[in-house]
Amino acid sequence: MWKFTLTALGLIACLAAGGATAAGVSSELREWQTATGRPPSKAEFAALVAACEDRAKHSDNAESIDNCLAGFGLHRVQ
Repeated sequence: MWKFTLTALGLIACLAAGGATAAGVSSELREWQTATGRPPSKAEFAALVAACEDRAKHSDNAESIDNCLAGFGLHRVQ
């Protein structure tokens, strides 16, 4: 379990440092909020975008990034 945690933290750190986001996804954290109404941290947002990109690579389903982020609990600020 600790190996997975270290790997995940390393991946998140690399993505956050590199500023990697998918094309068509707003990198503005102010445009997104969690279910509690707070904006996600940069690391959380980067990890969720990476998870959505990974899901898209390994799936035949052409789900949009916005829908994927919504599936993980993020919502656009109204």
